[in-house]
Amino acid sequence: MSTVWFVLAVGGERQHGGNDGYDDDPSRHYSWDDTVPQHGNIAAGDVIALWDKKTLLGMSVIEKIDVGSMVKKVYFHEACGKADFKSLKTGDLRWWCNKCEVRFGERRSRDRFTRTYRSHHSRGWQDMAGRLTGQQIRGLCDKPRSQHSMRPARWEKVRAALEEAGATMPAAVTDKARAVIRGGRRPATVQVRDGQGPFRKRLLEDYGEVCAFSGPTPAAALEAAHLYSFADDSEHHDYGGFLLRRDLHRLFDLGHIAVNPETGRLDVGKTVRDYPLYGDLDGRELTVELRTEQRVWLGAHWDKHRAIEEN
Repeated sequence: MSTVWFVLAVGGERQHGGNDGYDDDPSRHYSWDDTVPQHGNIAAGDVIALWDKKTLLGMSVIEKIDVGSMVKKVYFHEACGKADFKSLKTGDLRWWCNKCEVRFGERRSRDRFTRTYRSHHSRGWQDMAGRLTGQQIRGLCDKPRSQHSMRPARWEKVRAALEEAGATMPAAVTDKARAVIRGGRRPATVQVRDGQGPFRKRLLEDYGEVCAFSGPTPAAALEAAHLYSFADDSEHHDYGGFLLRRDLHRLFDLGHIAVNPETGRLDVGKTVRDYPLYGDLDGRELTVELRTEQRVWLGAHWDKHRAIEEN
């Protein structure tokens, strides 16, 4: 089963007093650090669902996660040395220590070296404000009583709840629960892609004898092209590829041809643009309709290759 990560984005209404918070923008990015339980378990390609304790805000697929480090000011209750306290809305003593079960007035601070994380998920963002209540979200989590800001849940349960609420399912995540064709490697003289045949067959069923870049093409000349790095992932994801003519597949893998994820148009690099066979493709729209998650993968390909190539 697939995992959905419910992550808490509370902005100025946060109660936890152990740090100064994060600069989250729910529709674009989400930040956390290594003090957060589950901090290292969420990854690029996962479904992320943001909520604010009261309601669901929206959902997307993580394009990438920036990892860094910083010296961060953290706060603690002097009596116990713990950061397990929250702010109160009334009274002169504005903090409540959960460990000591007392109110106190001033929190102490110290500097701490932390590893930082920031997700990027704007390309696949779907506004789903109000579709699920905070109570419903807690009930869907693997551990309903968890107080953590990152909480895993089973996609099948989340999907059923959204459908019951009458939500139009976001294209970025509707098929996360579809079976993933078995990938991986098997021992051989060279590494062989398991599942490549069924993966190509699925693409032919989905798209027919059509090259996504150039149009109708005999099946014998079409290859199954992954939109992500198979070497890193080793799984054949549904909708994770196109059928491409063999030469175009090679040029795509090398980054000489890319797809602008915003416009869905081909961008032919200068190293091959002077060849009419390829130059004529520059600026053309794809011959197949792009799904939201495909834009995410194509965006990663674009960022990798167009960041280093001047066109």
